Amino acid sequence: MTSSSTSNYSSQVQNALLDLSSWQNQKPQAKRVFFAASFLVSIPVFFQAPIVRLFPWLSLGLTTFWIVLGWLLYQRPQTRWWGDILLGFSWSWLAGSIYWGWLRWEPLIHIPVEAIGLPFALWCVWRGWALVGNYFYLGSLLGTAITDLYFYLTELIPYWRKLMHVDPALASPIFHSALDRMQTLWGISWAIVLVNLLLAVSFWSLRKRQFHWWAFAGAVLSTILVDSLFWIAAYFA
Repeated sequence: MTSSSTSNYSSQVQNALLDLSSWQNQKPQAKRVFFAASFLVSIPVFFQAPIVRLFPWLSLGLTTFWIVLGWLLYQRPQTRWWGDILLGFSWSWLAGSIYWGWLRWEPLIHIPVEAIGLPFALWCVWRGWALVGNYFYLGSLLGTAITDLYFYLTELIPYWRKLMHVDPALASPIFHSALDRMQTLWGISWAIVLVNLLLAVSFWSLRKRQFHWWAFAGAVLSTILVDSLFWIAAYFA
């Protein structure tokens, strides 16, 4: 091995060690990004859902609040990633307000409405701007799309429509009928396949060393948690 090759090899090893050391210092913050993304996916379930059903215009108006708050936080280096992820979250909030406020009776347009921010998010990713927030939005959209795919594959769409028209006090029989369909071999098999797909995508993303991939993983992985909570609620309805 020549002296030049030895020098290059040593330089590569040194750079790799420096990169590893830098990542170990940044990993705690990456975990915070992951958990923040997971938390923000669950907010629409526990916080937005009751607001949008009773006060859809208020929910829609709160989109501006999330955008302004996200932008203000984004301007400060200390809180930039918080602002970043809130800007991406604002797309999910906007789509949820529009769909669940006025269009929830038609499942076929759920994903098109949820994808309202997709062109902008892809443009931002291409430009390398606000990657944490836009990857969060893309991960949330992917998780939602896979959940909807399960509804189509197991023919749960008719139950969705019935639930949107019936009084909540009378929803129990519909929930139990939907559960019976989910607990068939077909329903269980597809649940296993799609859950494993979500897990694979999430764990693949967590192997990356960029914060935006951890936001993406948090959004995708938390889809499993949110879907599980819906299943539990339906089971005890």
